[in-house]
Amino acid sequence: MIFCYNIIGDVMNSKSFKIKDIFSDRWDDFVALGYPLRPAILHNVSKIINCGDPSMGHALYFCDHCGKIKHVPFTCKSRFCNSCGAKYIQDRAASISSKLIQCEHRHIVFTIPKELRPFFRKDRSLLHLLFHASAATIHAWFYSINKSESFKPGFISTLHTFGRDLKWNPHIHMLITEGASGNKTVWRKIPHIPFTMLRKRWQTTLLDLLHRYLGDSFYKLKTSLFKTYPSGFYVYAKSNMLSNFVDSIKYIIRYTGRPAMAQSRILDYDGEFVTFFYNRHEDNEKVIEKIHVFDFFKRLIVHIPDEQFKMIRYYGLYAKKYKHSSKLFLLMTASKRKFFK
Repeated sequence: MIFCYNIIGDVMNSKSFKIKDIFSDRWDDFVALGYPLRPAILHNVSKIINCGDPSMGHALYFCDHCGKIKHVPFTCKSRFCNSCGAKYIQDRAASISSKLIQCEHRHIVFTIPKELRPFFRKDRSLLHLLFHASAATIHAWFYSINKSESFKPGFISTLHTFGRDLKWNPHIHMLITEGASGNKTVWRKIPHIPFTMLRKRWQTTLLDLLHRYLGDSFYKLKTSLFKTYPSGFYVYAKSNMLSNFVDSIKYIIRYTGRPAMAQSRILDYDGEFVTFFYNRHEDNEKVIEKIHVFDFFKRLIVHIPDEQFKMIRYYGLYAKKYKHSSKLFLLMTASKRKFFK
């Protein structure tokens, strides 16, 4: 049973609750219920439960001077793990930031309506289409600016499958340069991105791709969605959000590969129910939910990606296969030149 209500005042949390400990406590009971679980779920949950367990392997350090011996248990390295996931974010942010062109960047979010979400949950291979459709939308618009130049921006796309309440809500976060390189022009600043065009083009591109993959059975819903959303699917692209290089790095740290839920949001766990809070997207109001631990597991594990699925992808100037012009190549730092060689 779910209880949801607004918080009045600040939330006080005198005790910290680790997601790992909650899984360790009740995961076997949950598995015994016989729910169908993807191999990636079983693999990652097992890893976080055993993360830091010396019996699963450890490094041994010996000091020649004092004779002390220290055992350091191996960590699980899973992005689903809150501890290892934080380390993954820092490493990924450092890697990505070394490849960024030092210019202004824009944060764009491509969303889908609630009517489409079940399709992506039922068939997770369709998640690839969110990357393809958002990238095609951007490439088509930059190409339309000047077809002879065929301008290419640099952008990095990250898939998130969760909303603030942990429910299934797949969407794309994109970090994109406010400029592009053309066939003749080394660099052209392009700060204006038309919202209306983006929304309509994103809607059309995604629905056409889904129609192609799902067949004519999708046509009726496709037609109704054009009528229900005449302005297109919602795209967030606030200007001047990442006006400098430091802001871009902060964006990367926040959005690339972070776990679905921060442990600091858990207020209580009593063995049966988990109480946590989130800030509602519509009005930023704080909301508390108290749900059964098995429902808590269900909300979390659905966001574990399948093995080998790439949650972060690089396009345009940031794609490794892209051949930069010699002039643009010279504008990059030494670390970027090494990456693009």
